[in-house]
Amino acid sequence: METNDKLIGKLLDDRYLIEEAVGEGGMAVVYRAMDNRLNRYVAVKVMREELAADEEFKRRFCAESQAVAMLSHPNIVAVYDVSHSDAMEYIVMELVEGITLKQYMEKRGALLWKEALHFSKQIVKALAHAHERGIIHRDIKPQNIMLLQDGTIKVGDFGIAALENELNEDGQGQAIGSIHYIAPEQARGEYPDARSDLYSLGVVLYEMLTGVKPYTGNTLGEIAVKHMNVQPEPIHDLAPEVPEELERITLKAMEADISLRYQSANEMLEDLDRFTQSQLAAESGEAAEPETTESQEVAPVRAAGELSREKYRRRRRRAGQVSYLMGTFGVLAAVVALFAFLWDFWLGDVFNPAERITLPNFVGSRYEALVNNPDFGIYSFEVIFVVDTEMEPGIVLSQSPDPDRSMMLTADGIDVELTVSSGVLLSQVPDVINTNYRDAANMLRESGFNVEIENAVSDSVTKDYVINVSPSVGEALSPSSTVYLTVSSGPQIAYVNMPNLIGLTENAAISQIENSGLSYGGSERQTSDLQAGTVIGQSIEAHTQIEEHTKILLRVSNGPDA
Repeated sequence: METNDKLIGKLLDDRYLIEEAVGEGGMAVVYRAMDNRLNRYVAVKVMREELAADEEFKRRFCAESQAVAMLSHPNIVAVYDVSHSDAMEYIVMELVEGITLKQYMEKRGALLWKEALHFSKQIVKALAHAHERGIIHRDIKPQNIMLLQDGTIKVGDFGIAALENELNEDGQGQAIGSIHYIAPEQARGEYPDARSDLYSLGVVLYEMLTGVKPYTGNTLGEIAVKHMNVQPEPIHDLAPEVPEELERITLKAMEADISLRYQSANEMLEDLDRFTQSQLAAESGEAAEPETTESQEVAPVRAAGELSREKYRRRRRRAGQVSYLMGTFGVLAAVVALFAFLWDFWLGDVFNPAERITLPNFVGSRYEALVNNPDFGIYSFEVIFVVDTEMEPGIVLSQSPDPDRSMMLTADGIDVELTVSSGVLLSQVPDVINTNYRDAANMLRESGFNVEIENAVSDSVTKDYVINVSPSVGEALSPSSTVYLTVSSGPQIAYVNMPNLIGLTENAAISQIENSGLSYGGSERQTSDLQAGTVIGQSIEAHTQIEEHTKILLRVSNGPDA
C-alpha cells in the first residue's frame, strides 16, 4: 500500500506545504498543510493513485468537487481549491479544529434534548443550503459532522461522500451510505435524493436523544431490513424527558415511506423552529396568579355538648345501623369480585368450550399489511427476514403453523412465525488473495464494497500483494460493506555493519561481503602503487549500518602504471 508519505515536506503547486497526515480512508489521505500564499493552515485531501488513474472517476470527482466548492455556509466545511492533473488529484479544504460528533457522543452518551436540538438545526441548515444547489450528501452520520469548542457544527464531505460510496455511474442496484444511518431506499439500492439525507439526520437525532442507534443487528443485511420494515423503539421509553413534539419531528424524519417523510430540509427546519419558539414561550411565561374567592358566611358549628341526651342516643343508634349495612355490603361486593376473578381465570375455561379457528394463508401477502390490519389482531407475528433475490421486499414467503390448520384461540392470541423477503441483495467477497492490491481493490469496489487497506510484513508474499481478506473470501455481504485488505510490505528489513575491505585481496573482499549478508556488485580496476588485486576502495564507507543484501562495489588495484 502506498500511504503517500513521500508527500510530507513537499510543496504542491508552489503553494501548499504538506506537513503531516491527519487522516486516511479507502479513497484518500488527508494532510495538514500550510497555504503559503494566504499564510493559513488547510486540510489537503489527496486521492489515492489507483483511483486517480480512473479517467471516469477523475471526471466525476472534478465536476462534483468543483460544485461543492461553490457551497458557502457557516455549517459546511469550506472547500477552497480543487486541483486535478495527470499526476495527482486533491482538494484543499478548511482545517477544522474540533472533534467529530461521534467522538462527542461516545464521551457524553445521550445528549440533553436542548443540545441535540441545537446541533440538529445547524445540520438541517447545512443540508438546506446544499440541497437548494442540487448537492446531496448521501452519507450523513456522526463521523462526518465536526463539533467546534463553541458548539458550532460543521458538516463535511459533501459530494465527496457520494463519490466514496458510489463508484458506479449512478449507483443503481447498490446500497450506498453507512448502514446504521442509511435510508430505506438506499438500502434497496435505489438512487437517493434530498429526503434520504433527512432520514439519516433523523437517525442521528434519535441517537443524540437516546444514546443508542435505532437499528442494530448481527449482520449488515439484518440492519438494512430493519430500516425498511421495523419501527424503532419509542424515544420516550428510552429518554422520558424528551418533549413529545421533538420525538414526533425525529420519527417523521425517519419515516420508511419516503412520501410520509419531510419533503425538504426547510420543511423540517420550520418544525424545529416552531418547536423552539413554543419552548421559549413556555419557559418565559409567567405563572398564573391564584384565583381569589369571595368571602362566604360560615355558620357556627354547635358543640356536641349542646345536643339533648335523647338526640344523642338516636344519633348513636342510626350510626350503628349504617355501619352494619356498610359492612354487609362490603362482604357481598368482595364475594362477587372473587367469583368474577375465578370465572375469568379458571371457571370460565372449565364450563365454556375453547373457541377454535382455521389459520389463514398469509403466504404472498405483504408483511406490513398483515401487522397493521386490525382483523389480524388475534395473531402474534414473529418475523424472520431472509434474502430472496426473486421476491420483492416485505412479501411473506412461508408461515408456521401451515395454513388451514385448526388452532385454539387463547387469551394470549395465536403465535405465527412468518418468513419474509428482505429484498437486500448480498454479494460474495471475491478471491483477491495473492493479487496486487490495486487490482484487488478495484475488484472489490466493482462488487459494491468499500475497501480499507493495511500493511503487514511478509517473508512469503510479494510486496504490494494481498496477504489476507476480512471478511473471508466467499462470505456474503450487503453492498457498501467494508472489506479490509492486509497487504504485504515485503520482508522485514535487516541492517548489517559494513566491513572494512581496503587492503584485502579481491577474492578475500568478495568472501567478506557475502559472509556479512551483503551482495557483491562488481569491481572497477584502477592504477595504484599497491600490488595488483588489492582492494583500494569500496562503494560504502566502512562501519556504516546498511540494509541487508545491499550491493557493494569494489575498486581494485591494477598495479603501478608500466
